[in-house]
Amino acid sequence: MKRIVYAVLATVAGLVLLFSYRTSLDVVAPTAGGGTAGGTSTGSSGSSSTGSSSTGSSSSASSGSSGSSGSGGSASSSLKDGTYTGQSTDTRWGPVQVEITVSGGRITAADAVDYPQNNPRDQEINQYAIPQLVSETIQAQSAQIDMVSGATYTSEGYTTSLQSAIDQARA
Repeated sequence: MKRIVYAVLATVAGLVLLFSYRTSLDVVAPTAGGGTAGGTSTGSSGSSSTGSSSTGSSSSASSGSSGSSGSGGSASSSLKDGTYTGQSTDTRWGPVQVEITVSGGRITAADAVDYPQNNPRDQEINQYAIPQLVSETIQAQSAQIDMVSGATYTSEGYTTSLQSAIDQARA
């Protein structure tokens, strides 16, 4: 009888923990508000695996790798109109370079001008990943974008080059 009670309690406790777990999608929505770096630090420890690698959790945002944690809410209001090409970022599979177009202080277009395409697998992955990264960039108006699953290296290179282009647009 005790074993049944313990099994039921363990099951209920497991379900409560499962349903109260905050996914990384909870962190993405508040970043437009720009209250704090790293997405209003809800503190979900698992969010760094799917969010931007440089600002996934509040502890890494405070260390600030390459200044991307400062690109939150005020990014669009301080950008100068023009076309800016970020620095080329070397990844495991090849270089990634991003070009953005700013109009009216907002990012109106983004394009990966260089990305890995050396073999059919690279082409397949990036045919799917690049449009998603471009869409995220225009929506987020910053380099704090979600990475594309299956295209981790391209996503990391893209966000690094994107931050470089945004920094140029601010200068």
